[in-house]
Amino acid sequence: MDTEVLVVGAGPTGLTLAHELRLAGVSAVLVDKLAQRSTLSKAGGVQSRTQEAFDQRGLLEPLLATGNFPIGTAHFAGITLPLTRERHRHPWRSIPQVAIEGFLEEHLAARGIPVRRDHELIGVAQDGDGVTATFANGGVVRSRYLVAADGGRSTVRSLLGAEFPGRPGTMTTVAADVRLGGEDLAMTHARSADGHWVSVFPLGTDPQGRPLRRLSLGGPGRSLPREAPVTEDEIRDGLRAVFGSRVRLLDLRYARRITNAARQAARYRHGRVFLAGDAAHVHLPIGAQGMNTGIQDALNLGWKLGAAVHGWAPEHLLDTYHAERHPVAAAVLRNVQAQSLLMDQQGTGDPDLVAAKELFAALTHLPAVQYHLDDMLSGMGIRYPMPGAEDHPSVGLPAPDHDLGPLRSHKLLRRGRGVLIDPADRFAKLAALWPGRVDRAGRGAEAEPMLIRPDGYVCWAGNPDDLEPALGHWFGEPQ
Repeated sequence: MDTEVLVVGAGPTGLTLAHELRLAGVSAVLVDKLAQRSTLSKAGGVQSRTQEAFDQRGLLEPLLATGNFPIGTAHFAGITLPLTRERHRHPWRSIPQVAIEGFLEEHLAARGIPVRRDHELIGVAQDGDGVTATFANGGVVRSRYLVAADGGRSTVRSLLGAEFPGRPGTMTTVAADVRLGGEDLAMTHARSADGHWVSVFPLGTDPQGRPLRRLSLGGPGRSLPREAPVTEDEIRDGLRAVFGSRVRLLDLRYARRITNAARQAARYRHGRVFLAGDAAHVHLPIGAQGMNTGIQDALNLGWKLGAAVHGWAPEHLLDTYHAERHPVAAAVLRNVQAQSLLMDQQGTGDPDLVAAKELFAALTHLPAVQYHLDDMLSGMGIRYPMPGAEDHPSVGLPAPDHDLGPLRSHKLLRRGRGVLIDPADRFAKLAALWPGRVDRAGRGAEAEPMLIRPDGYVCWAGNPDDLEPALGHWFGEPQ
């Protein structure tokens, strides 16, 4: 083997996965077909659960130190959810994808995992022992496992012939990085009476300290072929249709057309090959859920691949990647399709849609509705199906951040191992049977005993008799 795991694609998903593999002590090679890293912002919002996971790895503080990334307010179908802004330890924040990619790539390179660029994949073959990947530049990499993180038009997925069912795009909208003048639009979803609409959210600042905005627009007659170039005049016309002369375009950094295609791979695992991020699921980019979902794919898969490489993974462990992550992305596709419908992105002015949007907007004034939508959009409400989930309200959910006296529990996850919170010091002998896989902490703290997986999810709490089976289920046979 040239490496234990080959990761194809150096976007946020692939870079996060490479970091997780390094943390697990597994050799990884990370390749990308681009000769240089993209300078396009692409996605722009980072949800609470993703920030929490970066914080658990010690990555959030240094990432935030690289730029000006303002806190924003979550929305559903353009309806703001103000009650959710301070609900989680890490509120929604605008961090462009390009900033995350640059930070993670430099972080990995400094730790011996550079991105091998200009590697266009042309062949994938697997056998009982590993996977052979062939590249257009003549290179060949042999690995035990391969992860496809190579985007919505995944070459790996195509070479596998993997099923990718769903709906093709039926319309396009414009997405652009811009500087605007006139009326200050920090975060706005606005619509004209005749159906034209504009969405704006902050992207931080350019090198000169001037505020940048991500702008999306659409409406009647604005769904053009995806290949058609986006012009400055088109964006000016879209702004004028909604804001009149109150807002003007100062600078167009880049623009593209995006579709409302909604597809999801039928299976995330194909033998020794796994699909992650946009290679596994694509949808209209609303709320940056695609980037956040892909990063969470990587966090879920990384420690499990590490366990398989090190030989202690239970037989079922790698299959839990599909079982846990496929339903999450399916739910994201459904909520994005619902948002797209309510937003009437084609500007039809259908009175039934207008009535539905008005009723939905009225419902969002209820705190319970805002909190439900926030749990769904932030990732904090994801609950994985796992043994014991039906018996305890915390099992399957992201772990709470316990105060353990000298430190907080999220810092214990920086080693990439499981964590047993044991405040009464009851389980020392039991935990010692899984050395190097599970760390124990919390003696004397006022916290509920719980077992946390390396990806930050609670996999046991409550009945002490269930702890040993949970350790075996997630961390293999005791040593």
